[in-house]
Amino acid sequence: MNELKELLISRGADLVGFADLRDLDINHEMPFGVSVGVKLSARLVESIHDGPNMFYFEEYERLNNLLDQIVNAGAQYLSGKGYKALPQTTTSISRIENYKTELPHKTVATRAGLGWIGKCCLLVTHEYGSAVRLSSLLTNAELDYGTPVTESLCENCMECAKNCPANAISGKSWNRNRDRSELIDVHKCQETARKMVMEKINKNVTLCGKCFVVCPYTMKSMK
Repeated sequence: MNELKELLISRGADLVGFADLRDLDINHEMPFGVSVGVKLSARLVESIHDGPNMFYFEEYERLNNLLDQIVNAGAQYLSGKGYKALPQTTTSISRIENYKTELPHKTVATRAGLGWIGKCCLLVTHEYGSAVRLSSLLTNAELDYGTPVTESLCENCMECAKNCPANAISGKSWNRNRDRSELIDVHKCQETARKMVMEKINKNVTLCGKCFVVCPYTMKSMK
């Protein structure tokens, strides 16, 4: 599937990985996943050290639209080859409960070997830290799967927890069997982020960014 990877990169993807999802019992007709990531710019990361701003809001919207275009292009390519494909775009994904989706982009990414889940519950990658936006698509095409990541590499680092404005991060390390609720109080995170955005730019959206800005892997990538 080198052609597919090259296509996704040509459309703007910075990270691409393929995942075997059959053990998740999510979609029997399309049990394989394609994970796509787009990095955030150093300028953007630097701009939100003091919290979300209009530049972040505009880039967040732009990158979401770009990711939708990328996974739609991937799905069209696979369909053209005779495979089934379902892009998990911002318009097709619905939450099931407690701010969860049936198949998070982060799950596809860890199964594809792109990174691990940090203590803040964001994907952490060696290339870009947590300064990356994700999307994914499902397919029945057998791909060159990556090696799944099943354990955190954050070790004793507590930077995201110490700098969380909501004090929502427990500091526990992720593994593939640990529930999200053990890592983060998602309600405190969402409520605080929304309040911050409303106060700063008068937008009713959930944006913060403090956790990935202070992540050592993010800071290293920005250099």
